[in-house]
Amino acid sequence: MRIIQTELDGAVIFEPIVYKDERGFFMESYNEQIFRKLGFDVRFVQDNHSLSVKAGTIRGLHYQLNPKAQTKLVRVTRGAIYDVIVDIRKGSPTFGKWKGFILSEDNKRQLLVPKGFAHGFCTLVENTEVQYKVDEYYSPEHDRGILWNDPALSIDWPVTNPILSEKDANHPLLADAEINFVWERTL
Repeated sequence: MRIIQTELDGAVIFEPIVYKDERGFFMESYNEQIFRKLGFDVRFVQDNHSLSVKAGTIRGLHYQLNPKAQTKLVRVTRGAIYDVIVDIRKGSPTFGKWKGFILSEDNKRQLLVPKGFAHGFCTLVENTEVQYKVDEYYSPEHDRGILWNDPALSIDWPVTNPILSEKDANHPLLADAEINFVWERTL
């Protein structure tokens, strides 16, 4: 597995080894021993799977507050997304900065989203399926979000008029969002 560091401390892209032949392909999408050897001590407890029927659907920007914050390992099993993370760790040198990545069924890349980041994605094609592991169970009381088009973030989404849930359309701006993350340097 190849690791690609991002500009945001703690967030990385994983490129699994893919074995292809005339039948198709095989890959390990997750191996706890390998993750631990690479220095990622995360124990995942829940798998989530979403289908977005229409291209231009944005889900996010989501996060859970401490003590129920989640690390996520995100991948696309069908279709493609523009995946966005925003650093919301107070004191971080990259607080309020965002980074976008293309994850697709073709490139098989996976994004590790650490605690302290808001996460969202925009589907680039119809019938896109996203699967992600989390290291903490969903907690409605801790569930929070930031408005997808917050002008202070200036995220360069690939759509201007996305399909949104009512919840995602009404998240607060970053300046008004409840945040209880404090930055600590990772290795």
